[in-house]
Amino acid sequence: MAPLLPAAFSDLEPFAERWSLASEPERYAMRLASSMEQMQALYDAALPRLADALAHLDRLDLSELPEPERRLLRLCFSVVMVSFPVEAWRQPHVPDSGAAYLDLVDEPVI
Repeated sequence: MAPLLPAAFSDLEPFAERWSLASEPERYAMRLASSMEQMQALYDAALPRLADALAHLDRLDLSELPEPERRLLRLCFSVVMVSFPVEAWRQPHVPDSGAAYLDLVDEPVI
């Protein structure tokens, strides 16, 4: 089977299938469907690698990313998605927000 991520980021492969999601609504839904343990595992593994991942991706043309790099970028987006629940809220949902929902209508295309 072909690697899901660039070789230099093979240590993040266990997270690639679950968290390399194409859109913000998919990432948000995954956050809500995930346990704190799952989000913490992603955060702990990927946060220390973000600077290296972004440096790797910065060398490439965003409009022509190979699929492994596209998955790596999406994985970085998911780390951002879980950062508030992990760092501040200690829960997947926004505290004290009731049934409020914000729907993103525009996002970068990669």
